[in-house]
Amino acid sequence: LHKRMGEAVARVARKVNDTVENKKDSLDLANCKLMTFPVGVYKAVRSVTEGIHRISLANNELKSITSRFVTTFSQLTELNLAGNYLHRLPEEITSLLHLRAIDLSRNRFRRFPEPLATVPALETIDLEENEIAEVPTDKLASMALLRSLNLRANPVGPEVRLLVRPLVPFDLLLSPEEPIPKA
Repeated sequence: LHKRMGEAVARVARKVNDTVENKKDSLDLANCKLMTFPVGVYKAVRSVTEGIHRISLANNELKSITSRFVTTFSQLTELNLAGNYLHRLPEEITSLLHLRAIDLSRNRFRRFPEPLATVPALETIDLEENEIAEVPTDKLASMALLRSLNLRANPVGPEVRLLVRPLVPFDLLLSPEEPIPKA
């Protein structure tokens, strides 16, 4: 176990160093078995945080994202958090003024993460394969730049299915309705 943990830590360190040394605009920590965002990474990327526009933390074991994460990486345009155990987002997500795309698919959201409704530049929200039954349709309708909302494989209620153009200006992706079994 320790050997595997050591390998995971080394992999994270390599990826972080690669971002810093090459002044990359992205930080890819997908598939690193992370349970939390490593605090040490904040220090390591301090010199380049302003330049990081894309972060992937997909397929980890994250149960939450901290407000520090959000405020540190304030220039994000894309955030991939797919395949974790998230069920909510910090309010501070609303401070990500440049965020255009967020992938929250394959998580544990039971309701639509409401702070997203006030992220000004958001164009794409992927919430496929969560446990979302309710969606704040009124708030979504007011999202000026939203182009696509993926709610496939969620137990959304019938009222969400009524959200069609021109009611909402974005593409709403839903799973086909299950046929009602004949008695």
